[in-house]
This record gives sequence, C-alpha cells and structure tokens, in this order.
Amino acid sequence: MLELRNLTIQLDREDRYLVKDLTLSLAAGEKAVLMGEEGNGKSTLLKAILHQADWCTVTGEIRLDGPVGCLSQFPSFDGTLAALSGSLPVWDHVEVLASLGIEYDSLFSTQLFSTLSGGEKVRYFLLSLLMQDPDILLLDEPGNDLDIDTLEWLEQFLVLCPQTVLFVSHDETLVERVHPTILHLEQLHRKSIPHLTRSSLSWPDYIRQRQQSMDHQDQVAAGQRRDHEAKMARWRRIHDAIEHRQNTATRQDPRKAAALKRKLKSVNAAGRRYEKERASFQDFSDSEEAILTHFDPAIQVPARKIILEWEGSVTAAGHVLCRQAALSVRGPGILGITGRNGAGKSTLLRTLHALLKDRADLKTGYMPQNYAEVLDLSMSAAGFLKDWPEARTRLGSMRFTSREMEVPMGELSGGQQAKILFLSMVLAGCDVLLLDEPTRNFSPLSTPVIREALRAFGGRIILVSHDRKLLQICDEVLELTPAGLLPDARFESA
Repeated sequence: MLELRNLTIQLDREDRYLVKDLTLSLAAGEKAVLMGEEGNGKSTLLKAILHQADWCTVTGEIRLDGPVGCLSQFPSFDGTLAALSGSLPVWDHVEVLASLGIEYDSLFSTQLFSTLSGGEKVRYFLLSLLMQDPDILLLDEPGNDLDIDTLEWLEQFLVLCPQTVLFVSHDETLVERVHPTILHLEQLHRKSIPHLTRSSLSWPDYIRQRQQSMDHQDQVAAGQRRDHEAKMARWRRIHDAIEHRQNTATRQDPRKAAALKRKLKSVNAAGRRYEKERASFQDFSDSEEAILTHFDPAIQVPARKIILEWEGSVTAAGHVLCRQAALSVRGPGILGITGRNGAGKSTLLRTLHALLKDRADLKTGYMPQNYAEVLDLSMSAAGFLKDWPEARTRLGSMRFTSREMEVPMGELSGGQQAKILFLSMVLAGCDVLLLDEPTRNFSPLSTPVIREALRAFGGRIILVSHDRKLLQICDEVLELTPAGLLPDARFESA
C-alpha cells in the first residue's frame, strides 16, 4: 500500500508548487500511472516519495507499507554487470531473465554498465530490481528505450505482478494495454496552480470524456455570456430611452419627469442585478492542452531526389552488430527502423548523420537519444534559439514559462529538452530529419501533435523508434538484425 496525505511539493528555485495538499492512496496490488505534460513534476513526485527530492521543499505524510524498488528515468550504475547482480538470487527469477532477453552468463560479466545501450540499461536494472522482491514499485518511464518484444513483456508484467505499482509513462500503447488507474498531473493558470485528476477509465476513454466535459463547460460558459450580453443590450436600450424621455420631460412636464425618474431608478437596480449575475457564471475550462507546433508547409523534397545510398557494417564498442546492411532512400516520406536493444540502431543513425550533415543540398536535423550530443545544457533555451526572433513565441506555445526559457537547459526535464530540440529543427527549416526515439519524452497529450507534424512533413524522415503508434505512420519499417536491414513484418501494413 502507498498513501500520501496533504503532500505539498514546492520548487525551491522558483517558488512554484508541483503538488499542493495532495491526498492519494493506492491499494495493495493496484497499478497507477502518472500522466502529464513535460516538466509538471512527475519524476519529482516519485523522488519526493523516496525522500530524494532535495531541490524541493516537501511537506505532508508519506506512508509506504513494505520494501520499495525504484527505477529512475535514466538508470545508472558505476560498476560492472557482475557488481550490479552481486549476490542476488538469480535462480529464483529465471523466467524474468528469459523474458527480458538477458543471457545468464552476462550477469557475471566484467562489462561496465555504462557501456550498455539505453534499452539494455533498463532491462538489467529492472531485473536487479525485481530480484530484490519489493512490495512497491516506483518506475519512471520503465518502457523508455525497450524494444517492442520487451515492451510487450513489460505490459504483461505490469498487469499480472502482485506489487503496488506507481509508474510514469508516455507510451500510449502501454497505458492502453495495462489499463492502470490514471493520475493526470496538470499545471493550470500558467503553471501557477497544480491539479491532479484520478480516473479509472482507460486512457482513450479518459481523453474522450475529458474533452467532452471541457466542451460542455465551454458551451455553458459561452451560452451564459451570450445570454447576458443580449439581456444587457436590451437593458441599455430601455435605460437610454427612459433617460432621453426624462431629459425631455424635465423641461416640459416636471410631473412626468418625476415618474420617469422613479422608473429609471428601477431600471438601474435591474442593471445592477444583471451585473451581479456574472459572479455565478460557469468558468471556461482551464486545462493543459497539447503543444502547438508544425513544420513549414513549403518544405518539399522532390520525389526522385537521392537522400542517401549506403552500404556497410554496424559496429559498437569493438563488436560487430551487423556485418552487412544496405539502405537506399529517395524523396520524401518516413522510414522507421526497429530492432532489439543493443542491435546498433543509434549507432546506425549516428553514421547516417555523419554522411548527411555536411551535404550542401540538404539541411539535416538530428535528434539523438542523448540530447547533450547536440544541446549545450549550460545554455538557456532562449540562448540556444537566439537566431530565430519568433523562438520565444513558439516556446510559449510549447508551454514554457518565461523563467524556463532563461534557465540552463540542464535544469529542465528531458521532455522539455526534447521540445527545444524539436523546435530548433522546425525553426531551422530542415528538410531531412534523423530522429532517435523522438517521442520517448513527450507526454501522451503532445505525442499525437508530434505524430501529425511528422506525418504532414514534406521532407524525408528516418527515425529509430519503439513507439508503436509512431511506427504506424511510417511508409516503410525496417528491422536492424545481424543479417542486415529487413522488412519488419509487424508493420508491413503501416
């Protein structure tokens, strides 16, 4: 069981509340997912529950019944795989070992944990976590970087495991299949008021009901204001007519003028009552909406233009992952690349970027998994995007506050850094995009907007992804295997 009472989390650096007087209880075995826009404090809330959010002031009561296992958003371990496993009871978790695709012998390897791919880090760390047999699991983006087969295992694990699980996820497919309790964390009124909504609906139904509720509230609010304006317009006509008659009668018929004065007094009283009605009006809906962004529709790559012709091997850390692969890409469209964790997908994309980045006839944008490869995290978003006068307006449409535009990007969440990188490619007018897990840090409210922006893009996109909804918009999906780049049968109808 996990219980929070009157929990308040306030950011020390900007005097902003992430949650305020939050009371929440998860029963034994209950699964709940924290959803919300980038930078709203989902990861911080998990850290606060573990008393690890030292950049915040945390008050309230936190109750955890039983040992807790925690998977951070970016798992790290300073040591070898053998040291990570240590003396943990591997044989009690053979099925999990097999399901995660981890070789038994690798648990005794001297390979450094830091040399693993992003997905491999998640799998090894998750195995280490489960071998400790916790009663409560706090998981921050457990599906990040996992290959599709492992994602499907994770979905089944979350459905069937006996632990109480509170997790953060941006994977719409995973959330739909697990069907956890939804905890939607929002920052309303320009990030000045935190709000949490709890729902037992499925994610699609929750979004649908939420939109219907907002639409109904807005219709009622607009209707009240229309009716009020019509009522006030009638009142003004009557008031002005009586006032005019009174002014005329004052000179000609004082007795009639006195009667009109009494009538005007009554009309003015009615006007004051009408104005007081405003206090009871329904407010317009105040909720976070999806980010607003799009590429310039003028970007159009000719259908016959050769983007790249490449043949070669994929090698990482001295290991040959694929001996011979070939790729021929022409014209506009979206090519998706999948593959098992550690197959070399990020290495391949990095190789393609090296080939394309200096082409004079193309403007190539690159979004790696590790944003620090292209972002100077000591700079602010405004500084990084200083070459574009409209950058601040566009950052505002992506839900950045003025302060968030000015602080070092290293202080921002991974999702906010992803927004900045994505926006830089939009503003630069890139006609070729190389994207490594582009939606991994975007919220489920933002990812449909990102998908639509990429679908409408008139240039060429080559992306690596395990996001099943994103892969469905690709014109072609290839799987990187030791034998080469082969059609991925799971997306042949994409």
